[in-house]
Amino acid sequence: MFLLVLTACSSEKNGGSQQNDGKITIVTTIAQIAEPISVIGGDKVKVESLMGPGVDPHLYNATQGDIGKLDRADLILYSGLHLEGNMTKIFEQIGKSKSVLAISESLPKDQLLHDDKGAIDPHVWFDLDLWEAALNAAVEEMKAYAPEHAEEFEASKQRYFTELHNLQIEIQEKLSSIDPDQRVIVTAHDAFGYFGRAYDMKVVGLQGLSTEDEISVTDIDRTIDILMEHQVPAVFVETSINSKSVEAVIQGASSKGLDVKLGGELFSDAMGDQGTEEGTYIGMYRHNANTIYEALSRKGD
Repeated sequence: MFLLVLTACSSEKNGGSQQNDGKITIVTTIAQIAEPISVIGGDKVKVESLMGPGVDPHLYNATQGDIGKLDRADLILYSGLHLEGNMTKIFEQIGKSKSVLAISESLPKDQLLHDDKGAIDPHVWFDLDLWEAALNAAVEEMKAYAPEHAEEFEASKQRYFTELHNLQIEIQEKLSSIDPDQRVIVTAHDAFGYFGRAYDMKVVGLQGLSTEDEISVTDIDRTIDILMEHQVPAVFVETSINSKSVEAVIQGASSKGLDVKLGGELFSDAMGDQGTEEGTYIGMYRHNANTIYEALSRKGD
């Protein structure tokens, strides 16, 4: 149905026509793109994310309202790598008439993680270096669309990237102090692989890369065995994922004599509420790192 709607929409190359007081209208799928781009674009852009707090992009289906927003946009930015799998055909169709970019698909293939079945891990925003490169591709698209603002976008991007570099140093120093044997992040689904690689931490997700994957008793038992082996003090829930599987792991570990605490809530596929610190990319990332540090270094005891 949506493809039929799209073909009936305006086919002008720049359909948004900068209708927002001369601002470039940018529509993104996830807030991990929208918020940094709004900072970098400043008062030259109007940025809107289709997926808000608590929304799972793996399962998301576009609404009729989303189609209208996409049609009115000057630029459309999505993550790609099959993160927004249900929207792929929509992007292919609307990309025939306006600028649509999958920013993660600009990344070097040898830097991407895969699961044991060969599927690409799409959660690249948890590697600050990779996400910087992806955001750079988005900014280049903005500069190509509005070359009169290219210098301003570039300067703003460099300031933002400096903040990312400082954040990386801060987190590296903090997480490296956790006992090496307890540097294990256990969550509901396998969204933190890039984070684990960046900070030398083992990551265990009960589900696979997508929340469409099923969780089996074997998955839960395997996770409990890892907790017992490393005497991991805490596991984590995610804001966009049901917590029942993690609770089952806690109960299973307890039955074997290991007191595992709920270490807190992590933001994985979605960020926090707009207007909060966790509603910013940097704030979300810092929250996750601090929550992991507090729980695994037993600072919360």
